[in-house]
Amino acid sequence: MTKSIDVVGIGAAIVDILARVDDAFLAQHAVPTGGMLLVDSEKAEAVYNDMGPAREISGGSAGNTIAGLAALGAEVVFVGKTRDDQLGQIFAHDIRAAGAGFETPPFDKSHPTATARSMILVTPDAQRSMCTDLGVSGLLTDADLPFEAIKNSKVLYLEGYMWDRDDTKAAFRSAMAEAKSVDGEVALSLSDPFCVDRHRNSFREIVEGPVDMLFANEVEILSLFETEDFEDAVRQLQGHVPIAALTRSEKGVVVLRNGERVDVPAAPIEELVDTTGAGDLFAAGFLYGHVTGRDLETCGRMGCLAASEIIQHIGARPEQDLKTLFQQNGLIG
Repeated sequence: MTKSIDVVGIGAAIVDILARVDDAFLAQHAVPTGGMLLVDSEKAEAVYNDMGPAREISGGSAGNTIAGLAALGAEVVFVGKTRDDQLGQIFAHDIRAAGAGFETPPFDKSHPTATARSMILVTPDAQRSMCTDLGVSGLLTDADLPFEAIKNSKVLYLEGYMWDRDDTKAAFRSAMAEAKSVDGEVALSLSDPFCVDRHRNSFREIVEGPVDMLFANEVEILSLFETEDFEDAVRQLQGHVPIAALTRSEKGVVVLRNGERVDVPAAPIEELVDTTGAGDLFAAGFLYGHVTGRDLETCGRMGCLAASEIIQHIGARPEQDLKTLFQQNGLIG
């Protein structure tokens, strides 16, 4: 079956609100450094009111990956729930303007829960810590799934952050079954070490089952296998998933495929500004290489280069032309 869509991504439709803060601000609001704190709307409002000047940019992990793929010219669709409110309209405009298909019906304005928002708090060391109100983003069900698009896509990309609600978990399982029924590939991002801590057993179950491609950073893969030794985690992962890409910040990435291992160095940067979206854009670059038939090393280099672009400015959506950047580095013609 010839498929016209490269990647369908399912995740949280979130508008990021970025601000620079100091470590004392994180301590004041009990936000874990480098992690994500899930909060209700009251707590989100308290953090927002205490923040200094901020910048609003559409985000969400899978949304960032899909936007990166669209910037590279891939045919992509995003699936995520919003409400018909100001943030929901911003998100819908931005993902479509990036070049992605987005037809998930929003909740009506009368719905009691708002579109999701994430306060991304960037400290002077460029570390980002997130305080996230998931709003309606976690209310995705089977009824929201574009089954025809999923059947017509090469890769179904799933965001681990969405694994908290039973309805959404059921929708993910339905989407995976649909993709596998027509020989599509399923990719999963573990998203966050705290997310892995909450769902370790079910993540391991699907990694050993329908998942064909796993994206994780070093801390997440250590958490998944409950070890402090990265090489031990790699050994445990081997044989459980056909392809894995394990990012290690400045150490680059380890790519695994059916017993083969490729170590790819990180792309050089001039200045580290904000690590928000590094893993998301790595996945975008890697997936672009994968759906266009590149070898493992090239996929890894594409991922590292896309990640290097995103960490040199505030925000998790590309500011440079990624296609031009890839051309300048000899990755595409």
